[in-house]
Amino acid sequence: MILLAEHLQGLSFLSDGKSNLEQQTGTKAYQTVRILASGDLLYHDGLYMSALKEDGSYDFSENFRYAKEWLHQGDLVLGDFEGTIRPDYPLNGYPLFNAPEAVAPAIKDAGYQVMDLAHNHILDSGLEGIFTTAQAFEKQGIQPIGVYPRESRSQAPILIKEVKGIKIALLAYSYGYNGMEGLLSQEDYDKRLSDLNEEKMRSEIERAEKEADITVVMPQMGVEYQLQPTEEQVALYHKMVDWGADIIFGGHPHVVQPSEVLDKGGQKKLIMYSMGNFISNQRLETMEGIDNAQWTERGVLMDVTIEKTASGTQIKSAQAHPSWVSRAEKEGISPEGYPLYTYQTLILDDFIEGGKYRDRLDQETRARIDTAYQEMKEHVHLDWE
Repeated sequence: MILLAEHLQGLSFLSDGKSNLEQQTGTKAYQTVRILASGDLLYHDGLYMSALKEDGSYDFSENFRYAKEWLHQGDLVLGDFEGTIRPDYPLNGYPLFNAPEAVAPAIKDAGYQVMDLAHNHILDSGLEGIFTTAQAFEKQGIQPIGVYPRESRSQAPILIKEVKGIKIALLAYSYGYNGMEGLLSQEDYDKRLSDLNEEKMRSEIERAEKEADITVVMPQMGVEYQLQPTEEQVALYHKMVDWGADIIFGGHPHVVQPSEVLDKGGQKKLIMYSMGNFISNQRLETMEGIDNAQWTERGVLMDVTIEKTASGTQIKSAQAHPSWVSRAEKEGISPEGYPLYTYQTLILDDFIEGGKYRDRLDQETRARIDTAYQEMKEHVHLDWE
């Protein structure tokens, strides 16, 4: 679908304030913005080992070869980076994530504009890791949310992105920090981190509602690998909508959890309880003994269009595009003695029957993603209409 807003570029506006399109058709030319959001970018050691080049540098561009065709279509593109980037710390995957700085330009090239850093691993490389991780993304022109490297949480402005005349407020929160917060002073904790303190969240969301046209919240909570949200998730996310959130893009469980559409004052609000993993080494082959292991290689790319009219701004449409991480063995062994792989995030609309890249898959992979696509569609159950 070609959005009407895309046609507004180049239209002349007449002295009465109406565009020539409005005068010719008699219709109101409303403004629309397409928001895309993905789940966790989780750089396990297998990913950076496989991205290492002979000269010692890293190239992560292949991860998003297919996904960026979708991400580049968004007017506003949001992600969740679950880890840290601290160059003076050792590289590491689970349980203390610290990725090479080269992930940031690859993420920028993929199309991301805002990155959620409110998650349980943000202290994996210490308090300083908050600052260096935020700086790594800011250097690429990606704005971080969910941490406060400059002003304290109580003083910092809410990030509001004005996109095509629509003001979009962005907030992010984490349930906890794996106990690493115990190494911080209470002052540093209060200043730098965005936790699930209800009093603070309510104040921030209510403020966002007043300052912006649409409020998007990206909370991290729930039980890992559980396909349904907890009662606590449901209750808190409903509260967020009551406080003024229009869209909730949840994360943390590393599997996709269903969507929910709420009615508030005659307007529909969207909750996606968990978007799952967008890139990681979690998958059927690596998660032995974990229930729902096959779901860790699956995620969704959320695709939401918002529309601003004379009567206000609301969600016009919402879709959840199933994604899947392909891991194909390639030649060579890492210096640590591990096999190397090509990791690529596939948006499955392009790879199911009739998709433009269907012929690039072998039979085994076709069957695997066909099952993933069908199960994901039924599980997410997002029927906006």
